[in-house]
Amino acid sequence: MIFSINWIRRPIFGLCLVLLSVAMPAMAAPEEISVGIVPQQAATALAKVWVPLLAEVSQRSGVRLVFKTAQDIPTFEERLKKGEYAVAYMNPYHYTVFSKQPGYRAFAREKGRKLVGIIVVRKDAPFGKLDELTGKIVAFPAPAAFAASILPRGEFSRQNIAIDALFVKSHDSVYRGVAQGNFAAGGGIKRTLEAMDPAISSQLRVLTTTPAYVPHAFAAHPRLSAETADKIAAAMRSLDQDEVGRQLLERLSFKGIESADDKDWDEIRQLRITLPVGKASAQGR
Repeated sequence: MIFSINWIRRPIFGLCLVLLSVAMPAMAAPEEISVGIVPQQAATALAKVWVPLLAEVSQRSGVRLVFKTAQDIPTFEERLKKGEYAVAYMNPYHYTVFSKQPGYRAFAREKGRKLVGIIVVRKDAPFGKLDELTGKIVAFPAPAAFAASILPRGEFSRQNIAIDALFVKSHDSVYRGVAQGNFAAGGGIKRTLEAMDPAISSQLRVLTTTPAYVPHAFAAHPRLSAETADKIAAAMRSLDQDEVGRQLLERLSFKGIESADDKDWDEIRQLRITLPVGKASAQGR
């Protein structure tokens, strides 16, 4: 019997197409880039504002960004130490630590803002000056939270005011605790206070502020290619150029995002802060 060559080739060719159709989607799927966001607020509150923004940056850059965070700041610090995030949004002190090891490199920062710590009290509290908090319980998010903990505690130390420092879970935990009267005062930053539920923030007032410093860093782990980091940075910089991007930035109380360089955080290095991070930080709470 004579077989047609075309008849033999058709099923083989069809089988090849099926195999390719199975393999190609997996091959074509873009690499997933984890973006770790410092847990200044509850994960649900962070996700509400960061997930849409990262989705827009993904669309503009062609890089698939995935929101990640941690249940508290010491856990976030441990994950930074291990390099678990390809990209991370971290406070200035964290950056000075984790730019050494595992070697994160800053590529962007919030535009037009300096980082200022605040001390909040209840609106009806009798405190008018910082020294009136002597001996009182003052809450902070974590020992190494830069503007919400390091800077305010520095002010208490500089003025020789002895307080009973208590470390809680997040900025939100500080604000709620002060509003409920659990703490006499607490450390935070204006941006997270502005983002807080008005039912809580309306019960608080800012007693004092700290000196201003460079803001948080968007930084890339060494395993992320410079080309990919540049794409992400360019997409972030474009956000304040159109209405869609500006609305997403507004949810974070950002005016925009601009380029950054490692040397921008030299002013923090000059403070010579040496505080434990990660598990060591949590154990010292």
